Amino acid sequence: MATAFSSDGEAALRRELCAAVVAAPRSDLDGFYEMGRATAFVRDGRFRKVALQFPDELLADAVEVAGRMEAATGAEMYVLGDTTYGSCCVDEVAAEHVGAEAVLHYGPACLSPCRKLPVLHIFGQQPLDIGRCTEAFRELYPEQQSCVVVLSDVVYAHVMGELEQQLCPEYPNIIFSRLVCGDPPGPTVPGEERKFGRQFLVKAAGGLQDYAMFYVGTEGLTLTSFMLTWNCCPFSSFNPITGCGRRETLNVNRALMRRLYLVERARDARVVGILVGTLGVAGYLTVLQHLRELLCRAGKRSYTLAVGKPNPAKLANFLEVDIFVLVACAQNSLLDSSDFYRPVVTPYELELACNPAREWMGNYVTDFRDLLPGSACAHVELPPAVPAAEAVPEISLITGKMCSTHLCNPPTSQLPHSTTLACRDQTRALAEISPAASFLESRSWRGLEQHLGQTPISKAVQGRRGIAIAYEDEGCEQP
Repeated sequence: MATAFSSDGEAALRRELCAAVVAAPRSDLDGFYEMGRATAFVRDGRFRKVALQFPDELLADAVEVAGRMEAATGAEMYVLGDTTYGSCCVDEVAAEHVGAEAVLHYGPACLSPCRKLPVLHIFGQQPLDIGRCTEAFRELYPEQQSCVVVLSDVVYAHVMGELEQQLCPEYPNIIFSRLVCGDPPGPTVPGEERKFGRQFLVKAAGGLQDYAMFYVGTEGLTLTSFMLTWNCCPFSSFNPITGCGRRETLNVNRALMRRLYLVERARDARVVGILVGTLGVAGYLTVLQHLRELLCRAGKRSYTLAVGKPNPAKLANFLEVDIFVLVACAQNSLLDSSDFYRPVVTPYELELACNPAREWMGNYVTDFRDLLPGSACAHVELPPAVPAAEAVPEISLITGKMCSTHLCNPPTSQLPHSTTLACRDQTRALAEISPAASFLESRSWRGLEQHLGQTPISKAVQGRRGIAIAYEDEGCEQP
């Protein structure tokens, strides 16, 4: 674990981006980036400033695409050089910095609904061997009466219609999902599934558990989220890069056991850090407030942290935090925190730990919007508070110690003056006492101190030149 917090940086300097999988064909940029559809979107909306958001592997084409779009529409195009969080989410914050009126989002997307700006998703049309995919499907499902739901990565959505024409005449019980950008209008009908920007209608009487899932795409977070969410369904996949189909061997139960272990860690935690992992997904402010109230009712302290893309080195700075909860899109919420100093859980896992009314029913929720109060499909109200004297003690499954977990009454708007205000000096001036500041005062090390007026003044001198792992004045002598 030590290597996760410090390194010599040589690997980062020599690392190269692997763009072979999703790189655009240089001979057909107009087709790959769907210039016609993008131009119509800008013209129909009469947008004068448009932000273009590219993932790292497609940034090489950003200048040429922006130039062609400006020539075709007459609007100003601004390329977003880097995203604050995951590239699958629309970075509305960066777009607002330049006063953009709309966003063209290129590359893979989580299809989370946005709050403010109109968005057009251009996934990039990756090629798919329809014949080989059809053969792989027949090998995996030889019984033609099989009930199968076909899912795909967004970069292969443009050819799902051709695959449907090949398979539907042979398989009468096959269902193809449709991409839905944003929240579809109207309520859901019985048997309809709407998750991860996909929509499909289940026709079997037994529901979704009677179906198998066939995924077209490469292995990654999208497939993992699908398998955890629909864990009652057997999965198989076809990798368009290798041209191979297989039954997924990922042990979902083992993955769920790992996540349930993190639930127990969250139940024992006393200090929780709420990581802001998105500023563009609709409802993120509501879920932040919901998590704060939940933790307050559970008797836990919480701190909201905005650190951009989380990594072990960043989160290791918060030693007092027992566990982190990441508020991000459904695709990025399942963060593998095995290399982190403290584990990272999802809002659903935190609710399993802190809400006694929520029970594990075998399903898994990765979209935090499903947990919000109101009309959310997976929201569970908190039960009434139980006095501490009547709380039933429990045994921690992590430490084996006895603990008491109960919900407190909601806090009042006014805190007792004896705990929040104190005399600062003999002039009877009042100062507000912050629990975080009081705890910081008790630490042996509190960061750099200014020592104003005590540090001698010196002239500026020439500093070192080069990079941190090899300054010019270090020499090359061998011991």
